[in-house]
Amino acid sequence: MSGPAQVKDVEIASRAQLVEYLESGIRARGDWRIGTEHEKFGFRTDDLRAPTFDGERGIEALLRGLTRFGWAPVEEKGRVIALSKGNASVSLEPAGQLELSGAPLENLHQTCRETGTHLREVRAVAEPMGLGFLGMGFQPKWRRDEMPWMPKGRYRIMREYMPKVGSLGLDMMTRTCTVQVNLDVGSEADMVKKFRVSLALQPVATALFADSPFTEGRPNGYLSYRSHIWTDTDADRTGLLDFVFEDGFGYERYTDYLLDVPMYFVYRDGAYIDASGQSFRDYMDGRLPARPGFRPTLQDWADHSTTAFPEVRLKKYLEMRGADSGPWNRICALPAFWVGLLYDAAALDAAWDLVRDFTLEERHALRDGVPRQALKLPFRGGTVLDLAREALKIAAGGLRRRACLNDHGSDETMFLAPLMEIVESGMTPAECKLELFHGAWGGSVDRVFREFAY
Repeated sequence: MSGPAQVKDVEIASRAQLVEYLESGIRARGDWRIGTEHEKFGFRTDDLRAPTFDGERGIEALLRGLTRFGWAPVEEKGRVIALSKGNASVSLEPAGQLELSGAPLENLHQTCRETGTHLREVRAVAEPMGLGFLGMGFQPKWRRDEMPWMPKGRYRIMREYMPKVGSLGLDMMTRTCTVQVNLDVGSEADMVKKFRVSLALQPVATALFADSPFTEGRPNGYLSYRSHIWTDTDADRTGLLDFVFEDGFGYERYTDYLLDVPMYFVYRDGAYIDASGQSFRDYMDGRLPARPGFRPTLQDWADHSTTAFPEVRLKKYLEMRGADSGPWNRICALPAFWVGLLYDAAALDAAWDLVRDFTLEERHALRDGVPRQALKLPFRGGTVLDLAREALKIAAGGLRRRACLNDHGSDETMFLAPLMEIVESGMTPAECKLELFHGAWGGSVDRVFREFAY
């Protein structure tokens, strides 16, 4: 989840400014970049519990320890709640899940180096503290009421609001982790095509990355329980956004969608003002109950755009949000999958040809079925595995044509290797862990913290 946006604080006078804000992200192809974000669960190595914010082994102490690697502390009310370095940041999810929001980079080799460097830095600080970190989609052992809460103002507001609009929102906040990639667009038409392709294929990414089969120490009946969580979090701000596939979709239509998403907060003078459930349209008219007589600024609009949580989110760029978190090589594989599909013109055309005739009912059947069945979900006489195999073939072609080589002469297709292995075996990471649980682990999830920690 994002912190407060950093944009020019200009008062909004018209809806056109909101549209222009989104349109301002359009970039020439040569300026397209890759931004990768991933979250991970912290745990104490002696009792496997999530670390609290305070204390010698707390998350704040970990953040302070990371400053020796050149990260600058970001404070809220005197507490270190994030770090920044250049265009990258390290931040906290509600229960202390640690998130790296990477810098916009030119190629996947740089992205993977960035991720590897971050994980090494975290381990260097965490190990002497008796802490470890695990990449999975859902907390495998602890109950919601056993998870800590971080002292961030926006999370206090969301914590109080979530139970009013869904039964699983607090689980989303405290017990999920994801990996996502942020990608640029070259025009409004390019944005629309990429948005449609990524929404239609998001269930394929969810299936390939499915890695959340346990809840409170037992199998939960899902392969991506994290994905299921989003189906009962808050219908006003989640889902597949069917209107993206309607004729005439563009920046204006997405702006109208955002205007109809209920607000969470207004951020002013370092504090979060509770505006949960209130209307940004009323704010535009100076009638926001939380700030009567005041009108929003572009910073308010940028902040508000981070509080919609669809499967693919549009800000000044597109965010692909459908994958469970996982180990280092799958953190690299997620951007490889989407860059291969979306950043090469021929691959984007092929991906659109693959999904353009999906009906609304088929798109929803994929979204609804993948959390339980993942690659084995039936689809058009085959399964999602067949769809994944075709999508990976297109992505690999796109990466080869990009021809971005590392120092050893290898192109970016190397980062698809973990996904190719999943497709070859037909086994998702979740199914592999379930086999271990029922076999070598003897019905205990505790070994996941040792065998799959970073």
